[in-house]
Amino acid sequence: MDSSASQAGGTALGFRAFDEADIPAVHEYTSDPEVCRWSTWGPNTLDQTASFVGEAVRGSLAESPTAFTLAAVVGGRAIGSVSVWTTDMHDRNGELGYTFHRAHWGKGYATEAVRHLLHLGFNVLGLERIGATCHPGNAGSVRVLEKSGFSREGLLRSHRLVNGARRDSLLFSKLRGEHLR
Repeated sequence: MDSSASQAGGTALGFRAFDEADIPAVHEYTSDPEVCRWSTWGPNTLDQTASFVGEAVRGSLAESPTAFTLAAVVGGRAIGSVSVWTTDMHDRNGELGYTFHRAHWGKGYATEAVRHLLHLGFNVLGLERIGATCHPGNAGSVRVLEKSGFSREGLLRSHRLVNGARRDSLLFSKLRGEHLR
């Protein structure tokens, strides 16, 4: 899915479907331990990155998507991965997530990406509630979600198993009605 570019941090940020040619650019950030610090995955091997991009390419070909995994691009180059997906079709719930190359942190791109993902989730996927989780220590993501109008719902204790250890997560959500206001 192509999307119009927006201004964030002074440089145009756009969103588009991934392409196999994006693998080297994506691997730059998915293999960076600092980028993966708060994630449940990574640092990735090249094969893991190629598998991720391949799955995203296949997902973009679905006739009736229940998810969007897009490349966040600046100047045609993938600098991040952004996703929104349906978690429960009956209740119309979903989640979103995002990862950006460290060189592009602090430029407003994550906030712009969340705005775009909310639009896709509520207006294209027809969701009523979109959740997001992050590690309690990930101050950057906490700021992005709060700035984007998400409500902090609480702490999910021992929520994720990461590298053999249990980790807590903060739980956030935004409702369709809140988004429309």
